[in-house]
Amino acid sequence: MRIGSISAGLVLKTAIFVTGLAGIVAEFVLSTLATYLLGDAVFQWTVVMSLMLFAMGLGSRLSKIFTVRLLECFVAVEFLLSLLCASSSMVSYGMAAFTQYLNLFIYGMAISIGLLIGLEIPLVTRLNQSYEELRTNIANVMEKDYYGSLLGGLLFAFFALPKLGLTYTPIALGSLNFLVAFSLLISFRGLVGLKKTMLAASCLTGLGLIGLALFAKPVIMYGEQHQYRDKIIYSEQSAYQKIVMTRWQSHYWLFINGQEQFSTVDEERYHEPLVHPVMLLSAQHKRVLILGGGDGLALREIFKHPGVEKVVLVDLDPAMTRLAKKHPVLVELNRASMRDKRVVVVNRDARKFVEQSKELYDLVIIDLPDPDSVDLMHLYSRGFYRQLLAHLNPGGLMVTQAGSPYFAPQAFRCILKTIRAAGYAALPYHNQVPTMGEWGWVLAGRKGETSPAELGWRFAKMPLNGLATRFLNQDAARAMLLFGKGIWEPERMEAVEVNTEQKPVLTGYYRQGRWDVYK
Repeated sequence: MRIGSISAGLVLKTAIFVTGLAGIVAEFVLSTLATYLLGDAVFQWTVVMSLMLFAMGLGSRLSKIFTVRLLECFVAVEFLLSLLCASSSMVSYGMAAFTQYLNLFIYGMAISIGLLIGLEIPLVTRLNQSYEELRTNIANVMEKDYYGSLLGGLLFAFFALPKLGLTYTPIALGSLNFLVAFSLLISFRGLVGLKKTMLAASCLTGLGLIGLALFAKPVIMYGEQHQYRDKIIYSEQSAYQKIVMTRWQSHYWLFINGQEQFSTVDEERYHEPLVHPVMLLSAQHKRVLILGGGDGLALREIFKHPGVEKVVLVDLDPAMTRLAKKHPVLVELNRASMRDKRVVVVNRDARKFVEQSKELYDLVIIDLPDPDSVDLMHLYSRGFYRQLLAHLNPGGLMVTQAGSPYFAPQAFRCILKTIRAAGYAALPYHNQVPTMGEWGWVLAGRKGETSPAELGWRFAKMPLNGLATRFLNQDAARAMLLFGKGIWEPERMEAVEVNTEQKPVLTGYYRQGRWDVYK
């Protein structure tokens, strides 16, 4: 088959561009699906992308067995790819309700889609060989494919995922593949064999995409509901994370990427120890910096103290802070603290904010997610804690949530050791939060201005009388300082390293935790 017209060449190049776009989006969709449904973002992205790249290589190798009817073969591949991509999210969520081996299913889908993507480029290159000489043909094909991948990545990050979510992004992706195949059939209709078969395949694929668009949302909602014990009352896929709220009787839970952030059953056992010790022990608390805490619950506790003049809350995700300002459940829980005129909300990466800010604060409260992925490591590193030290007024203190000393003791010790290595005098403490388990924090001040012994003495004696708490009192505060065996023995502290950006060891310690016991 010879393709000799300029318009034919343009159609093929457009097809290459679109398939490159669709291919990279398919990889991102499956990686995001695996992260949300299986957890461990770095591991899932690594495995899914690696499997797909391997399968693409295998598909390229298998393409050599196709020697005739290349156009029809390419169109058939696109039709199969469009249906497989479009159904990936719906089928994954649906299978999540019925199987414990969802990882094998998702990885199998990644291999299947990768195999079909791998068939595309060799086939379209051979279709284009009669239009351009070899060196120009290969250069143009690869160029268009890579340019399409760039646009696909940008569209996924800035439009598809935040606007269409994991419900309709795969369907839009499948529709692109379908349009590519259908446009080739129309453009080269005079060269197409098996016309009735191709027409039937077009109709069936189009009807399949319409059916997926109609039924994807209820199926995905059913599968997503299966991931949670209680009824989902709110679900949103933002550009950064999946936010879900559930309800059981009169209680509510907030989850981000499937991980519990709080439960109204016992959230005061987390937020009161996080906020009140650092507020009471700092030299003053006129100016407060919160990193994370986009739900507004830590902010609620801050405003129980008189004299607060300004709070800067830095949370990466505007969807989370917007929800805390507007959703009636969160507004009631945080007592509309996010609407207080003293609050300045900044939606930025905490590290970048700290690097560029020139303000000083009386205290810093760090309420960030657990360090379960490499992209969070810089927020638990020695360098980051040193930068925060430069933003503390004399007598100022910093507190951070530090994970679980029971489920992940090595990670807890690593955070404490890293904070001390950054120039702080640091005091660890912990509390039992029934829905989350044993949880810990580290309270720290500038070395030379205070000491762990002084912090501990003041912590046990802090004036809690008259403060409107639901859980925290002096007896509870004293108990938070007591740890049993197996936490602070010198040999255990020596066994962990300081977490730095050059050597991010904390993620490894966190993953070694006994999370199977927690689950």
